[in-house]
Amino acid sequence: MPAVTVDNILTLPRVTQPAPEAISRPVLTVSTAPKGFEGEGFPVRRAFAGVDMARLDPFIHMDQMGEVEYAPGEARGTSWHPHRGFETVTYIIDGTFAHEDTHGGGGLITDGDTQWMTAGSGLLHIEAPPEELVVSGGIFHGLQLWVNLPSHQKMSDPRYQDIRSGQVGLLSSHDGGALLRVIAGELDGHEGPGITTTPISMIHTTVAPGARLHMPWREDFNGLAYVLSGRGTVGPDRRPIREGQLAVFGAGGALEITADDRQDSRSPSLEVVLLGGRPIREPVAAYGPFVMNTREELVTAFEDFQAGRLGIIPKTPKVRPALEVAEAMARGGRPGHDVL
Repeated sequence: MPAVTVDNILTLPRVTQPAPEAISRPVLTVSTAPKGFEGEGFPVRRAFAGVDMARLDPFIHMDQMGEVEYAPGEARGTSWHPHRGFETVTYIIDGTFAHEDTHGGGGLITDGDTQWMTAGSGLLHIEAPPEELVVSGGIFHGLQLWVNLPSHQKMSDPRYQDIRSGQVGLLSSHDGGALLRVIAGELDGHEGPGITTTPISMIHTTVAPGARLHMPWREDFNGLAYVLSGRGTVGPDRRPIREGQLAVFGAGGALEITADDRQDSRSPSLEVVLLGGRPIREPVAAYGPFVMNTREELVTAFEDFQAGRLGIIPKTPKVRPALEVAEAMARGGRPGHDVL
């Protein structure tokens, strides 16, 4: 799991310990993400499945994509599809993904990079492994998070952010036992590069075996912890948690995460994505690729999509669907090359 790392964690700025009067957030629930498939058939874990939406607010949906090692011809992505009313955040931990949208956004993201797409009033986009990965095979692992937009911003202009791994804010826990990568928002006064419409924080942390991460957390944010790999405990009551599980925290001003002394051979540390955001507290009407406030707005979104008002697929797109590339390989044809 490469993402972003450092040679000497002790050289990084350190997150302060919570104030003595800060309440450590209790764990309300621990849930296990069911496995499924998305897009053209790439494997995912549905991180938020079965969790009360009110406790997730302002987050809507999150998939852990992979971790999977593809053989030649197996890699899959999505075809062109629409979105309206929210933001998608795609974080690549290992591997490469290509993006193109009808509002001019796009590029290649790889180990530790993030793309942040504000769908707003609507667009079409495609996310796919580059043709070289389809042809050669290889490892793919990442996350896609959906962040809701408040009603007055759902019809804002689309926007695309390309956040490179070298821009991510790197921090150490107070004792050097955990590495924290601040992708968006802030932690203890340290800001990440992602420009957020809805106030949130997104942090990927690596906790060394036996180490305890005890850090301040904004009291006006909710608190979520999703385990990418490894085992440990969460909260003051030390609730067990492992790969593919989500912890939802209650109110308080601090978070606690502890890695087990012994980890699996394939996961030498506890890898956790921490999410927090200010709840929007508005009605949510979500169906397929649209997240609105009312059923009527959903109907309008589908009508606008069908009428081509969310965009038109380019005549010469830069990104080809992975399935199309794989089918060309099966026919003995020569796939083209991404030009991003």
